[in-house]
Amino acid sequence: MWTSSDTVLLLDPRWPTMLPFELVAQIAGEIHFTDEVPITVRWNFGDIVSPGHARWLVSTQQFHEEVQKALTSGATLIEVPSRADAVGQAVATMQRALQLGEWERTQTHASLIPYMEEEATELIEAIIDGASDEHLCSELGDVLLQILFHAEIAARRGSFDFSDVALSFVNKMKKRSPYLFDGTDEMVEIERQELLWQQGKHS
Repeated sequence: MWTSSDTVLLLDPRWPTMLPFELVAQIAGEIHFTDEVPITVRWNFGDIVSPGHARWLVSTQQFHEEVQKALTSGATLIEVPSRADAVGQAVATMQRALQLGEWERTQTHASLIPYMEEEATELIEAIIDGASDEHLCSELGDVLLQILFHAEIAARRGSFDFSDVALSFVNKMKKRSPYLFDGTDEMVEIERQELLWQQGKHS
């Protein structure tokens, strides 16, 4: 049974082995893990844990039954800083949406086309109308939702995920705008940019 003197440590499921230095020094006592925590993480904890009387529950899942029991009993919650990353939260939110939403589960790349068209149109209209920064940010968020949706559909069939989409952007820029990656620190003229862009498209 967990008590208010215990601590729940939530790791980032993307990088469960990453712990900030200041947190390592706090971990002491009896360590428990929820079942999804990788074995390599458990081994690493064995190397850093100091003796003590405290009890820690380490997990990557906020809604894990054991985590919820501990928090309900008053255990202190500590989350690694990377869990606050907005991109990670966005991906996790879309994963939850397809896990819990019946409508989301019925969608396909093709069925989402009208929504992508609608959101892109609304973004263009907002730009043309001179929308406020807040409104523009919101419309961009709607377009991002569609990208996250497509990426999660692909991830569930084992094809690619949002990280792969982001990496495809980086790889394209390496080909089309190599000056972003070679240490260039001066303004690149438009003519040079256009030349490199066309060369990159055909490489």
